[in-house]
Amino acid sequence: MKILVIGGGGREHALAWKLAQSPKTHKIYVAPGNGGTALDPQFENVDITDIQQLREWALAQKIALTVVGPEGPLAAGVVDEFRKHGLRVFGPTQAAAQLESSKAFSKAFMKRHAIPTAEFETFSDPVLAHAYIDKMGAPIVVKADGLAAGKGVVVASNLAEAHAAVDFMLLDNTLGVSHNAGGARVVIEEFLAGEEASFIVMVDGKNVLPLATSQDHKRLLNGDLGPNTGGMGAYSPAPIVTPDVHARAMREIILPTIRGMEKDGIPFSGFLYAGLMIDAQGKPKTLEFNCRMGDPETQPIMMRLKTDLVDVMLAATEPGPHGKLDQIELEWDRRTALGVVLAAHGYPMQPRKGDAITGIPKEVEDACVFHAGSTLVDGQLQTSGGRVLCVTVLADNVRLAQQRAYEVAAGIRFDGMQYRTDIGYRAIKGTAA
Repeated sequence: MKILVIGGGGREHALAWKLAQSPKTHKIYVAPGNGGTALDPQFENVDITDIQQLREWALAQKIALTVVGPEGPLAAGVVDEFRKHGLRVFGPTQAAAQLESSKAFSKAFMKRHAIPTAEFETFSDPVLAHAYIDKMGAPIVVKADGLAAGKGVVVASNLAEAHAAVDFMLLDNTLGVSHNAGGARVVIEEFLAGEEASFIVMVDGKNVLPLATSQDHKRLLNGDLGPNTGGMGAYSPAPIVTPDVHARAMREIILPTIRGMEKDGIPFSGFLYAGLMIDAQGKPKTLEFNCRMGDPETQPIMMRLKTDLVDVMLAATEPGPHGKLDQIELEWDRRTALGVVLAAHGYPMQPRKGDAITGIPKEVEDACVFHAGSTLVDGQLQTSGGRVLCVTVLADNVRLAQQRAYEVAAGIRFDGMQYRTDIGYRAIKGTAA
């Protein structure tokens, strides 16, 4: 069958890579794709980002299945458009994607359905926002209410940082946040202490299928220091998600969310990503929801998945009121997968583009380099975004995976390349930091 993957990042490269392993796959198109998918003969890049044009193209090509990677097209209603024309597509509707596209919607939803999360208030007036920060004190978290490519969150350790975050989110908008209707808003919430983990499930409107646990590293620098990014590396499984934490997350967060969306008349299908903060007692609270897989968590998770992803997607998109994910059991590689992001000079605020990339090794059984911010120009790979590559490996434990990933990364070159050298340190240390 012909399959379309919408997006051009590392997440989409990893999804396409896994879908290509199925014997049911005839051809995989990636729209718009990147330098890695351009170089791989398994894929064909499609230079279309307009939703209606893409839908017309998918109909003309008789695309049997579409998988949507990033949040932008989901928030713009790509699933609604494809479904309206009888195309089989995996992802949430525009209304359901508000769980990610609007922090204000998401927090109000969690409050309404008693889903554990941080205390919060929403502001569009900077004066009131500043007054609230002064009242609450620091540390405190300031979030832009809109899509910000993973960078619209500031964890302020002092009042000055919090006030500055309000100013650039409400007044300057230097992060390029895609604001929702009604203009710029911020959600200001209490700081939650603990250890973060990514809890990602697949949903078909009713049934929930948990994926392997994972943990990413949001901060730019070693030891979780420096500014927040879209993610500098990830590993799976995440030891912090014990069987007890897993059961609590499903019982207290995931299932109430799916039932709550159904109750509100907005049934959810697609990937649901709950960013969890797990406290010292093992109690999880919801930091945020994303309506797609995480990046870079997708890369290690796909490396570990042994089940045919096409079969899973077909079950999830079975025609009718909901799919058949209850009939699917996922099989996972027992090994640890770990991914290290190689980022461009100037990332996250002003990533430089156009640097030549060399030294990417051929894919082997235990190591694959997934592309994100790369493009092919006259046969030469160049940087085209902030997070350029994700070196992803499989090994018997986290320490060995870490060693292997950095061995592979050592051979790759582009000017200004930056990466953390401690991805996986929390799992190796075995304690919350």
